[in-house]
Amino acid sequence: MPNVLNFSALFLVEPAVSAAQDGAGISLSAVVIIGFLAAVGLGSVAWYNSRRPVGWEDKERPDFVPDVDPNPDV
Repeated sequence: MPNVLNFSALFLVEPAVSAAQDGAGISLSAVVIIGFLAAVGLGSVAWYNSRRPVGWEDKERPDFVPDVDPNPDV
């Protein structure tokens, strides 16, 4: 009798697992790639708008980085 239960459990679970695995890889990859690009973009804006470390004081900000006002007029 245990063989029948295992077979039926595999028979019912296998389609659900394969369906979940088909879309999970693409979704996970998309989330990781979008998150990495967002972190790099926001990190670049924060880096170029912060106080410069020693040796970077005279470096100019790239054109693609927006100016962020630390005390905006409300």
